Amino acid sequence: MRPAIMPQPRIMLVVTGDDFGYCPRRNQGIVDCFQAGGISNVSLLVNASAAKEAADLAKRHNIPIGLHANLSEGIPVCQSLQQASTLINQHGFFHGKMGFRQALERGQLSMKQVELELRAQVRLFRELTGHLPHHMDGHQHVHVLPKVREVFAQVLSDLRIPYTRVPVEPGLHDCPWLPAHLQSFYTQVEKDALDSIPVFARYGIRWPDIYLGLTTMGQNMSVPNIQRALSHALAAGPSGTTSSSASDSNPPAVTVELMVHPGYPSHPQEGGCGDGPDDFSKSADRQHELSVLRDPSLLALYSQERVQLCAFKDL
Repeated sequence: MRPAIMPQPRIMLVVTGDDFGYCPRRNQGIVDCFQAGGISNVSLLVNASAAKEAADLAKRHNIPIGLHANLSEGIPVCQSLQQASTLINQHGFFHGKMGFRQALERGQLSMKQVELELRAQVRLFRELTGHLPHHMDGHQHVHVLPKVREVFAQVLSDLRIPYTRVPVEPGLHDCPWLPAHLQSFYTQVEKDALDSIPVFARYGIRWPDIYLGLTTMGQNMSVPNIQRALSHALAAGPSGTTSSSASDSNPPAVTVELMVHPGYPSHPQEGGCGDGPDDFSKSADRQHELSVLRDPSLLALYSQERVQLCAFKDL
């Protein structure tokens, strides 16, 4: 039971369940997690196989929902880009997490086509949900990549989508449990995200003070690791790099987004964005995250540390 009057929260925490729509088992896990108080927000993959079901579930359960813009997995939403475009390979699929980055580095991607696809995904999101996304981020962090970030910011600004994600995580570099290949990928994501800050700021786009989630993915998620991440967030405090403002005599609550991927393991042939579910999706990692996020000791920790779960629209 929550006390009737909560003291001023120290942290306003948006816990975003990514990849909503990926498969029916992911959808079910995300809904179960939301109902247990473990997440407060979801990010929809509109080109995924169970996107319509996900949008209907969000409506039915009143789950705050944004767009997980996808340029790397599956097939484009924009029909004119499905036959021949710089965004797809010879099989008609996006180039993949690393393939997209390599094609971008080689100057092989048309930014006009990136814009067309992003706008088509927002249009489809609106058709599925009946409203514009409250926030929009990038699947596999594509939205902070060079050149893409400018197009992304322009689209958000034009459509008045107020919030995005800036994946710069305090405490990322002293995580002994991260394998070298992940540490190096995350370091690159962080560099791209830092370079995106002036671009997003110029377009008037907002984001929470602190981002968490790279150090707590899959088997690395535990109540102590989330507690550690929240301590780093409090230590970093509201930073000058964000657009949050507080005209209040109380010290402002730190706004934080925690990116998570709860769900039940995908069935082998069911799900994905057109080319089947990936290994992470079929693994037990998703269910592990689901268990941790609805662990009563984590929910008790939130209450004890004055962490208030909320959605982007509440910031």
